[in-house]
Amino acid sequence: MFEKNLRAFRKRLTDDGIDVALITDDDNIYYLTGYYDYLHMEFGRPTILVVPREGGTLLITPSIDLNTAQSAARVNRIAPWNDGMGGEWREEIPSIVKGAGRIGIEPDHMPPLVRAYVDELVGTENLTSVMPVLASMRMIKSEEELKIARHAGEVANAMMAAGRSAIGHGVPEFEVALATSQAGTRKAAELLAAHYTDVDMSPHIHFLQIMASGETITKTHHRATNRMMKTGEPVFLCFCGMTNFHRFKLGFDRTFWIGDIADKTQIKTYEVALASQKAALDALRPGVTAESVHATYAQVIQEAGFEYPFRCGRATGFSFLEAPQLVTGDRTFLQPGMVLAVDGSVSTQTFRAQVGDSFIITDDGYEPITDHPKSLEDVII
Repeated sequence: MFEKNLRAFRKRLTDDGIDVALITDDDNIYYLTGYYDYLHMEFGRPTILVVPREGGTLLITPSIDLNTAQSAARVNRIAPWNDGMGGEWREEIPSIVKGAGRIGIEPDHMPPLVRAYVDELVGTENLTSVMPVLASMRMIKSEEELKIARHAGEVANAMMAAGRSAIGHGVPEFEVALATSQAGTRKAAELLAAHYTDVDMSPHIHFLQIMASGETITKTHHRATNRMMKTGEPVFLCFCGMTNFHRFKLGFDRTFWIGDIADKTQIKTYEVALASQKAALDALRPGVTAESVHATYAQVIQEAGFEYPFRCGRATGFSFLEAPQLVTGDRTFLQPGMVLAVDGSVSTQTFRAQVGDSFIITDDGYEPITDHPKSLEDVII
């Protein structure tokens, strides 16, 4: 998979007249080489993938991660660097950019430290963005990626079922987070053992669980806390950060109630959220624009008397956010092989309801890859 991606990228560089690309985004480096889980800029250590349109590829990475790089990276050469020795990661860059007419970079993802050095060496007229190239390549998933996406859906389903089972009166929110992480990890371990050969890929599912209950329900990205849940309250579970199997991300959300719905005004809000997702799914198919799906979803919400909503969804893959986005202004035509998270959501001053799932665009519609009941009677625990 990675060798194929790298060959396709080099062809695109040739087609676009780019002499060499300097890739620094974690997910793009993984997509092109299979190298992952280095500490990168969080610890002040840049990793740079050098892809010339002709000649060998080069990975510049900290020597502390050399063994990992040698095991994982599909590149021609690795240049390790050590803290405080020589030019560190800068050592190789001057000879790489010397004489290059056009140099591709990721302007929005290149660490400022690296960008400042590249700017010292190269005039801005020689720099061009390769972000559109990589975004378009990653938009349509390969069969290998779709296999991982479907397995990510199985992990997400296990997490949602475990989270639902853990919700109850007098239960602290963090217990739900523990249950989802354990269930996801066990399912991931099972799938990795049965279907994959990468023994270094961790099955561990980890993220600060996004959830809210009771009076915190309007806080969209609230994290699990010590708060005790109570009968009659709504509970929101979101796995948009936690569903990360074999580095493939998905979107998946549900709103529940414990025992009963204490505030009956919340019923209409939830039903509109459900209807808005259904409208989006009725419109979801190849050949339509991303913004048209959002418009259909937004129309349902506004006609019900609620405010104009945030985006209906987004593409996912080896990054949490990829192209296209289901939002006004994105005129990308949907194509088979795209993976999209599609939400239905309504917010008020005192309550918000959200349901979300992930789908693969197919030749004649879509294939769901997350699945959990969402009718009103099904989400009352």
